[in-house]
Amino acid sequence: MNVARELMLRLQKLIEEDYSFLVVPGGGPMANLVRDLFERYRISQEIAHWMAVLAIEQYGYFLADNTGAKLTREIRRTEDLEVFLPYHALLKDDSGIEHSWDYTSDSLAALISSKLDAMLIKVTNIDGIILNGTIVEEISAVDLLERHTCIDQGSLHLLKGRSCWILNGSNPNVFITMFKNGKGGTVVRG
Repeated sequence: MNVARELMLRLQKLIEEDYSFLVVPGGGPMANLVRDLFERYRISQEIAHWMAVLAIEQYGYFLADNTGAKLTREIRRTEDLEVFLPYHALLKDDSGIEHSWDYTSDSLAALISSKLDAMLIKVTNIDGIILNGTIVEEISAVDLLERHTCIDQGSLHLLKGRSCWILNGSNPNVFITMFKNGKGGTVVRG
């Protein structure tokens, strides 16, 4: 089974323990295709942006399929496990999101987290921010500006007084343990 969908199944089980999650998906392999088209055919940033938003939406359908997650187009708190499909909401209002590769699904998640005053967790395939070969437990967003890391540059600008907890989701069991214990990964403070 795909690791991301396996993690979704594990999150679904946490709903029984009174957790709730609004998942803002990444673009997955669909976004990689958009990046390839952008580089190969030199499509504009504007078109690449909207294609990437649609890639996020497509990957959202993939994550929700057979995992018990519900799909939503609304930016709202939930008491369940829901996957956010961003295209229609962003067509109405995408203020705060620049149309460039510096603003990816990470930025979208940061913006939504801010609007909902909710905790932001970035699930990735590495253990956190790595500087000089070492995982950093906590770091300021300002210290990451202009550095290539696992979090996009747009998110660093959008955090403003908020934080993002970066956790490795490659092993769903380890992820759930870190999540429940509140330990592991990197906290990026805005």
